[in-house]
Amino acid sequence: MTGDTLTSDQYIQHHLTNLTYGQFADGHWGFAHGAEDLAEMGFWSINVDTMFWSLTLGFVFLFIFMAAARKATTGVPGTLQNLCEIAVEFVEDNVTQVFGTRPNAIIGPLSLTILVWVFLMNLMDLIPVDFIPHAAQLAGVPYFKVVATTDPNATLGMSFGVFVLVLYYNFKIKGPFKFGAGLFTHPIPHWSMYWFNFILEIVDMIAKPLSHGLRLFGNLYAGEMIFILIALLPFYAQWALSLPWAIFHILIIGLQAFVFMILTIVYLTQAHETGEH
Repeated sequence: MTGDTLTSDQYIQHHLTNLTYGQFADGHWGFAHGAEDLAEMGFWSINVDTMFWSLTLGFVFLFIFMAAARKATTGVPGTLQNLCEIAVEFVEDNVTQVFGTRPNAIIGPLSLTILVWVFLMNLMDLIPVDFIPHAAQLAGVPYFKVVATTDPNATLGMSFGVFVLVLYYNFKIKGPFKFGAGLFTHPIPHWSMYWFNFILEIVDMIAKPLSHGLRLFGNLYAGEMIFILIALLPFYAQWALSLPWAIFHILIIGLQAFVFMILTIVYLTQAHETGEH
């Protein structure tokens, strides 16, 4: 599956297309086999490759930490235990610095899960772009994207999940009346500006999960696109460009996982604030 059998446009489009299963306009269910099929699908559809890789890497995360917990020792720790302890301590430090010492049984495990899970999904971007899709095509699967975070459905799904927690804690900590009143009285506490305050707060509330998810998607999508464009070049040029970009992209992979985690902590911290914004 190279540029020898596909034009450049077709090659790029192929790598950017998800394996989608859903309901077509005529009511039948099946897999999409191109842009025309995708256009005919309604709301009830799912990107199978995104679900497969996100769930698989979620189980990889659980397996790694469960294996480290089973082999944990008070003596000289092994490499796996060291790596897991570094991740846990890193998350604990960030939670303490941003969230403080408030009692909360969710934010620590949630932040650790987000950091490692998103990092693992981003890490798939370092696999050569043709390797897994070509193997899938040989097995009869037409499309198979491997980087779940290049799918906005995945990144926005995670960000909306965080948003639901933010709303939950706003209602739980502040109460529905105080939370609702804050939408009208901030930032200008005058009755004549309540309507303006409400618009600002609603826009801010909607923008947070959108920017949270789209930031991760945009950075990984751009990185994946560059790898695809490099793959269109002659073989000798691919090695000259892909290695430096892969090394630089490692920084992006780790940074975007950290940013997604730290924004989650910040949003949950704001939801726990009972004073002024």
